[in-house]
Parts: sequence; structure tokens; C-alpha cells
Amino acid sequence: MRVVHTCPWCGCNTMTNISDKVLPSGNWPRSSRADVEPLVEKTDGDSFEGTDLEEVLSAARVGHLVVSGAQTDMCIRSTIHGAFARGYDVTLVADAHTTEDLSSYGAPTPDLVIAHTNLYWQEQAAPGRRARTVRTAEFTFDAADADQLK
Repeated sequence: MRVVHTCPWCGCNTMTNISDKVLPSGNWPRSSRADVEPLVEKTDGDSFEGTDLEEVLSAARVGHLVVSGAQTDMCIRSTIHGAFARGYDVTLVADAHTTEDLSSYGAPTPDLVIAHTNLYWQEQAAPGRRARTVRTAEFTFDAADADQLK
């Protein structure tokens, strides 16, 4: 499943991949998704806000989200926290999210934003749910590897 964020400022489409397959982040044409693949369009940072994502996930009986994409310090953080607060287990693919360089505005450089997000996300905990990070080389969606999601 993919969530397409349509940027209200420039109109670009940034893909956040959730619980399907891990793909590199970037601008994704709408035609890149399979016709049968659910599409959730959003205009806010958190993929759950103002969308039917929770209903789509519920209908598909999804309880664990695997998140990659852009922008780490905006949409990715908002979505992983939004999912976790709603009771989902959330895996952040540590080397498959990115951000632009906003250091000229006083923000840390992209490498530090990404490293910090990975660091604190792997330590998140709450009753009945789990947050974790994993690198793309260590992760598959094979049923035989389901224990890695626990």
C-alpha cells in the first residue's frame, strides 16, 4: 500500500510506502502503483490525518506498518508517531527515508536528522505495540521472516 502526499506548495507527489514493499524515496508518478493497490492521498504530514488510511488498513487487517519515504523530519515522523499512537506496530526502514537540507534555516543537516530519527525510533515502546528500525539489507516481506516483525 502506498500513501501519496501531494505537496500543497509545489504540487509534487512524494510516496510513503506502508506495509507493502520497501522502495527508495523520491517523487513517484501515480502510474507506478498497481491498479489493485490501495492509494491514500494526503495533504498533511501524518498519513492518518484527514484520510481514510485507518479504514483501509483495518479492512486489510494490517497491524504492522513498515514505513519509508520522505521527508524524515516532517511526513515520516508524523506518520510513524500517528500510527504508533493509534496502536500499530511500526518499523521504520533506517536507510530508506530521507529529507532535504534545511540547515540554512537552523535545522541539523540531513544525515543528522535521519540518524536522530533512527536512534530514537528504535527505543520507542508502549504496551501492546512495538517500534523498531531495520536496514533494507536485513528486511524482507517473506512470511518465513515474520518473526523479525515481532
